[in-house]
Amino acid sequence: MAKLVRRLTAFWLLLFSSGLLAAAPRVITLSPHLTELAFAAGITPVAVSAWSDYPPEAKNIEQVANWQGINVERILALKPDRVLAWRGGNPQRQIEQLQRLGVQVEWIDPVTIDGMIAALRSLGKWSPQPALAQRNADELQQQENRLRQRYARQRKIPLFLQFGQQPLFTAARATLQNEVVSLCGGENIFADSPVPWPQVSREQVLARRPQAIVIGGSATQAESVAQFWRPQLKAPVIAINDDWLSRPGPRLLLAAQQLCAALQVEQSNIKSALKKNQTLPLIK
Repeated sequence: MAKLVRRLTAFWLLLFSSGLLAAAPRVITLSPHLTELAFAAGITPVAVSAWSDYPPEAKNIEQVANWQGINVERILALKPDRVLAWRGGNPQRQIEQLQRLGVQVEWIDPVTIDGMIAALRSLGKWSPQPALAQRNADELQQQENRLRQRYARQRKIPLFLQFGQQPLFTAARATLQNEVVSLCGGENIFADSPVPWPQVSREQVLARRPQAIVIGGSATQAESVAQFWRPQLKAPVIAINDDWLSRPGPRLLLAAQQLCAALQVEQSNIKSALKKNQTLPLIK
């Protein structure tokens, strides 16, 4: 009798868990950072956007969006419970078309690290593992707090956040990238720009005299950028993993850790080189 009870219990547990899995909300993500946020929340999307390559499992999921737009017909066919969209990269008209056709869309546009963490928490309501969403959000919050405490009194270094070269673009105060710089004790020389992503000239950058340049890219790209500015500007170029720095998702804290460490290590070199008017070292 006890054996029969155990078998029946196991059967109903299996049936119950299968029902929960079957009832998991169907979520589609329309940008790579939204895909990362979804996975961090315990959600495996039924479709993603192009360039959704992290975590590695995302590479095997059907893609329904790219830089040209979104595949409205395919999204409708997939019958999602929720579509996660991003105003910075998804076409407003196509999203509104989805909404008119009854698709539930949630815009996620974090402009602060805390906003990104809050977005991760909010995704718990669409996750079959809501506790995972909360746990990962807590861990990111702890990482941010540790960095703030560690670098709060660090000497401020005027930095130029460089995106592209011809033309030159940078990030202003109302961006996550600016917050990463501030978190590490840096001072964004274009934080006062009235637009989030201003195009700037070489002359404007030189006039503000940054003591370091931050890019998203590799050491090879950093060398190219350093050559572009010389001899007028002899500043170190700090290369941060591009995906970490450019995507407003969970790995933004990895970008912050990389930048903070680079600035801390090179503080004395920057100060010494500036005093001696020497060429500053390339930070890799």
